[in-house]
Amino acid sequence: MLKYLFAFIMIIHGIIHVIGFAKSYNYGNIVQLTKYISKPVGLLWLITAILFSIAVLLFLLKKESWPYIAIIAAIISQILVITVWKDARFGTILNVIILFVAIATYATYHFEMKFKTDVKRHIAETNFPNDDLLLEVDIAMLPYPVQKYIRYTGAINKPKVKNMKIVFDGQMREKGKDFFKFNSVQYNFFEDPTRLFFMKAKMYGIPVPGYHCYQNEKATMQIKPLGLFNVVNVKGTELNKAETITLFNDMCLMAPASLIDKRIEWTTIDSLSAKATFTNGVNKISAVLYFNEQGQLINFTSDDRCAIGVMKQYRFSTPVKEYIQMNGRNMWKYGETIWHYPDGEFVYGKFTLKSIEYNVAEFKF
Repeated sequence: MLKYLFAFIMIIHGIIHVIGFAKSYNYGNIVQLTKYISKPVGLLWLITAILFSIAVLLFLLKKESWPYIAIIAAIISQILVITVWKDARFGTILNVIILFVAIATYATYHFEMKFKTDVKRHIAETNFPNDDLLLEVDIAMLPYPVQKYIRYTGAINKPKVKNMKIVFDGQMREKGKDFFKFNSVQYNFFEDPTRLFFMKAKMYGIPVPGYHCYQNEKATMQIKPLGLFNVVNVKGTELNKAETITLFNDMCLMAPASLIDKRIEWTTIDSLSAKATFTNGVNKISAVLYFNEQGQLINFTSDDRCAIGVMKQYRFSTPVKEYIQMNGRNMWKYGETIWHYPDGEFVYGKFTLKSIEYNVAEFKF
């Protein structure tokens, strides 16, 4: 609704500029503008109207170029308003609104561009041999429940996984606060462990994009309302370790074919659970995987993750359920992220898997 209201504001504002053109060429009895307008300036009023019309069209078509056109149009418009200030001063309000939305959109696009650039670079560096299949011999040394799980998901006799793209819908919250909805696009790469997670959310109606980046053994997390300024900008040793756990969690839950990675040390616990220690450079973490009799992975727990908000280490778990067929593989549909605080379990994330693709050779958003 707000989208169409904003488009309506822009188009009406643009149409109003035709009055300045009509005034300069004596088309009709223009009484709204009392000051003389020369013909060259009148053409500028018409050009501004056209620019606003183009910006509206690009905006409705969701083209990333619309903010540039809208910003130029609003700046020219404000200059014209100043020349006939007495009659057109209220146009300043509309120009301010248009400039604010356009600048915020541009800032968000710029923020997204970092994510897109990182993904495209990693895709370009990925080798995709189609004849390199995951075979029974590849999983022979894994614990029995892990082998059973990999078979259950349908990964055997399919290409080994080099990367994956995941789309989620979900909800997240901080302790003591309400859930907010989000959707996300995520790319993981496995040869050089990398996780690039871009989230779009709204809080109090304001767009709040966030980018979690884990590459070269290091992690950063940025959250920018309207793409303009950081409310969260975290990096450091604790985040590196936390995101290593998240990356390994992704491998277990969404890329079981990657569990043959030589950086993983496995220990069998029993027929329905196994412990894994994953090492990526200086980051070394461990987790326990829990399975059911059917071969489904149903939970993942780790005691090595720090809750960044409070900088304390608590048990972290990600129970999943509702396995379905997705692109020829058995995948869970719904999962949660849980902190096990001393005063009880706290569900801080709810995730619904919308799509997953493996060995993606070109960027898709």
